[in-house]
Amino acid sequence: MGTPEFAVDSLRTLVEQGYNVVGVVTVPDKPAGRGLKLSESAVKKYAVSAGLPVLQPVKMKDPGFLRELGSWAPDLGIVIAFRMLPEEVFSAPRYGTFNLHASLLPDYRGAAPINRAVMNGETVTGVTTFMLNRGMDTGDIIGAREVPVSEDDTAGSLHDKLMETGAGLVLESVGKIAAGELDLKPQPQVAVPKPAPKIFREDCYIRWGNDIGTIYNHIRGLSPYPAAWGYLVRGGGPECVAKELNEQGELQSSSCPPMEAMPDDTVQVKIFSARKVYDHHPGVYGTIVSDGKSFIRVACKGGYIDIAELQAAGKKRMTVPEFLRGFKDIASCIFA
Repeated sequence: MGTPEFAVDSLRTLVEQGYNVVGVVTVPDKPAGRGLKLSESAVKKYAVSAGLPVLQPVKMKDPGFLRELGSWAPDLGIVIAFRMLPEEVFSAPRYGTFNLHASLLPDYRGAAPINRAVMNGETVTGVTTFMLNRGMDTGDIIGAREVPVSEDDTAGSLHDKLMETGAGLVLESVGKIAAGELDLKPQPQVAVPKPAPKIFREDCYIRWGNDIGTIYNHIRGLSPYPAAWGYLVRGGGPECVAKELNEQGELQSSSCPPMEAMPDDTVQVKIFSARKVYDHHPGVYGTIVSDGKSFIRVACKGGYIDIAELQAAGKKRMTVPEFLRGFKDIASCIFA
């Protein structure tokens, strides 16, 4: 049971290793794009290409779905990046159902473990397989593997590392269950596990008054999707947009202002990649330094964020030199 590309690698590995995958469960097709054509999940596309039966329930407790699932008489269920399952579903297989989660549990339970690990500057994360129960990512652990996080990893590059490592762990976990060698262990007890809640638009807003490392991790932890963003304001905007500082040099407000509260000539810009430039500067956080041709640097606490790739609303993703060829007044702008 799964939806995105992250789940495909494990499914493909099981099929190629000769396991009898009796069926696949994924989300219903959804309208997408300008033509609103029905779009299939990555898991469905692979399942169809491999000749596997597919179920796409709208509701997991639908009696018709439960009957069809039962007709497969599965020995084992495997869930990867899907949804919360009712007990009728995860307890149906003879040996139960296990989940592959993209973190070292109990840390980063929730919907966005990969993004949150990078955003928090982790140097090590990993994948965990665990048996499903009624809680959210709380079941007993089958196995876990660590994966290092490099200084320049993005959520996208870490996703690919974890996907590959996860496929190996799924194969190992299925092998243990098939051989009767399952040795379940309760999740370690920690006072406050690091959370991985779902990411919303306001979570992606860049607060330029944060320190340089926090902003850098924020950008790479949201790249390529959903992407960190900020407001590019021509002419610098009013004092509230220029991020008035208090006596300690800190932002008085870190809230995400709505677009309608911004000056008319404001562009929303996503930032996909950048580097840190440590330096002292007297500028207001969000102030832009640029030669108008090859670089854009934004002042923050501790230095500058040197932007490499960005995308203005309604435009394609560009390198900074490409962006500046069509944006001539960058020196008079500020990021807010």
